[in-house]
Amino acid sequence: MSNRSPATLWTLTAAGTVLQIAMVVAGNFSPTILNLSGPLGMSISLLVGLLYGLNAATSFADAVRGGAITGGVGAFIGIGVAYLLGNAFLWLFAFGTASSAVAGILGAVAVFAAVRRRRQLA
Repeated sequence: MSNRSPATLWTLTAAGTVLQIAMVVAGNFSPTILNLSGPLGMSISLLVGLLYGLNAATSFADAVRGGAITGGVGAFIGIGVAYLLGNAFLWLFAFGTASSAVAGILGAVAVFAAVRRRRQLA
């Protein structure tokens, strides 16, 4: 793990959390956003995972760990807010967090592998 990895991990986790909460609050006022909250939430997790893989991942295992954390933590908190607002069911904590963590992992690993491959070819 590089020296910047922990700072980047928590910065991206915070950014993902803010985006997830913003989406949930917007969904509370817009039925369209509420209906798209699953794909939008996973897209946010994918995005922060991609950014982690690009900026901080130092190994495959680090990409998996960082992608899961950046993708899953924000989703868990966002789902909690949605539950408190009455827009989510309790079972969504497990399913939504797990699927968002997987999206974060896929993003981080894909970018890490692409960057690593590009460096090998250069």
